[in-house]
Order: sequence, then C-alpha cells, then structure tokens
Amino acid sequence: MRLVYLSPVPWASFAQRPHKFVEWFHKRSGEEVLWVDPYPTRFPAFSDFKRLHSPTLQAVYEHPSWLQIVKPTAVPLEPLPGSGWLNALMWRQVFMQLDTFVNRHAALVVIGKPSVLALATLKRFQWGRSIYDAMDDFPAFYEGLSRVAIRRREEQLARRVSVIWASSTALRCRWNGLRLDVQLVHNGLDTSSLPPPKQDLAIKRNKVFGYVGTIGDWFDWEWVIKLARIRPADVVRLVGPVFRAAPATLPKNIELSPPCEHELALKAMRDFDVGLIPFKINELSASVDPIKYYEYRALGLPIISTNFGEMRFRGNEVGTFISKNLEDIENMILPALLFKQDPAFARQFAMDNSWESRFDGVKIFS
Repeated sequence: MRLVYLSPVPWASFAQRPHKFVEWFHKRSGEEVLWVDPYPTRFPAFSDFKRLHSPTLQAVYEHPSWLQIVKPTAVPLEPLPGSGWLNALMWRQVFMQLDTFVNRHAALVVIGKPSVLALATLKRFQWGRSIYDAMDDFPAFYEGLSRVAIRRREEQLARRVSVIWASSTALRCRWNGLRLDVQLVHNGLDTSSLPPPKQDLAIKRNKVFGYVGTIGDWFDWEWVIKLARIRPADVVRLVGPVFRAAPATLPKNIELSPPCEHELALKAMRDFDVGLIPFKINELSASVDPIKYYEYRALGLPIISTNFGEMRFRGNEVGTFISKNLEDIENMILPALLFKQDPAFARQFAMDNSWESRFDGVKIFS
C-alpha cells in the first residue's frame, strides 16, 4: 500500500506531525510515499508579508530516496467560485505524478489540510482508503470569504474520507457532530533527539522559566509579563520566532532568544527550571494539543500552562500546573519549583507518547 500525503506544511520545514507520520509509515510498511506540499488556500494577508521579513530558521530536512515531493503551483484565489477550475489547469502535471505513483497499487490518501486539490485527489482515488488528519481548527485561522470557503471544503472532505483523526478533544467533539467514527490521535514526540531528563545537581538561586516555540497571535504576553513581575530575580526565557510583538516595554528579566534547530531547542529546555505554555484562551488555541507539553515532561520538567485547548484536561497530571487567570499565577510557582520527577518516569513517559507509539495505536495496517 503506497501513501499519498497532502501536507499542511512543506517538507522543507521543521519536522512536525506530518513528517513523523510518513517516516513511521515507511518504516512499518517499506512502501514509498508521495508528499504534496501545501499551496495558498486563502487570499493574501498583510501578515504574510510581515512573515517574509521575520527572523525564522528554515530547516533543510533530509529527502530520503523512498519519498517523492510534489510542489503544486496555484493562484491564491481559492475562496472564489471557479478558482478550482483555474488552478486545475496548473495541476495537470500534479495529477500525472499522482497517477504514475499509484499506478495499480493499493493506495492510502492522508490529508492534513482541506483544499480543492485534496478533494480532487479523493475523487481520483475514491476506491482507496483515506484519512483526514485534523490537526487544527483551520477556519479559525481564516477570515471573511476565505473562512467560509475553507469551512465548506473541510466539511466536504470530512464526509468523503474513510476515517477522521483528531489531534485534540475539541476537534474530536467538533467532528463527532458529523460522524461517529472519529479517532482521537494526540500529538507525540521524537524520542531519537531527546537529551536525558533533567537532573538537578545543584541548587540555583535564580530560576529559569522557559518557553520554546513560535510567538504568534495565540501567545499570551500579558500572562508572561505578569509572571516576570512576580519573579523579578528570576529569568523568563523565550526561545523562538516572534510574529506578535510584545504590547508594552518588557520587564528586564524577560530574555528573547532567536529560533534554533530542534535538537538545540531541546537542549535549551534542559536549562529551564519550569517549562511554560502561555497561550491565550481563544478560538485559535481551543483545539491545540501542544507538542512542547510532551517534550517538557519527557525532559522531567514541571509545567505551568494556561487553561487552553488540550491542556484544560491535564490539571491532574503530575508536575502539570494549570493557570486559569492572571490572579492565580503566583499560586502555581512554588509547587512547580518544588516538583521533582523521577528520571525513569520521564523516560517511560517519552516511550508511551512517542510518535511510533501514537501511530502504532491506530492500527492502519490491520
């Protein structure tokens, strides 16, 4: 069974859930994979131009011999009626590559983002198995006509695939309203690049409260600034690209560090005393299952998180402290700093929540 994977992110980006799935698929099956890079599915926005000039680190991800990459070109007018017909003229070569790749083989089509091309691919291989891997509430990232269009196409897609995976409880609840076979498939982590769990060999006077990840519209600057002011002698270290600037002058104990490669980011986490996940509680974050939760815990770090997305259900997990408002931040700090995790527990957590364990659990080959 060959895999056609229509990805929400380019292959030449940091390894994320899509990369880990296709690697797992090839390892378990030995079969080849055709990876389709995403193309614009909404009208251009001013923020797109800002991102072009923002400091990011583009990964040069290895291109294995068993993987083919297709890069569709498209006019960014997909929300408009008739745009699918226009772009289809540009996709003739894409369809030829798809047909040649599948060519009488059993096929699994996995879609990571709704689009006209995804619907056309499903129609082309409607005799095969298909999965919609719902990793985000995509309409929440769109506005106006673009939002209406992608919601409609996502529902069409969800009705046509063999099965839906949902990466969070909120996404599963959303799609359970359409069909009853939705599978909850949480995110996971890559155990191959994990350094050993953190072990405190010395007591430090100044503590480090750290965050690694993108600072975007979902990042709660107000929460982070409040934490920094509560702990003026400690450091709040933020590592990653900044797409949403701080709303005010930052306290002096907030450190901003540029994005770095994933292995370096994991090593940076080991210098934290507490891992932070400070996301706003809004539509953008409601469906998020943050990978950094798994990484922090696998490294033996206590976590202070806001009460968003999948983190809402983790208040009883060991070493995980959920802040529901600005007033309760101070109550979270001392218990988090006093928390000590057994390294053996951290290693077992990593194995139980690895990408391999996650995808083996859905049994797509049985």
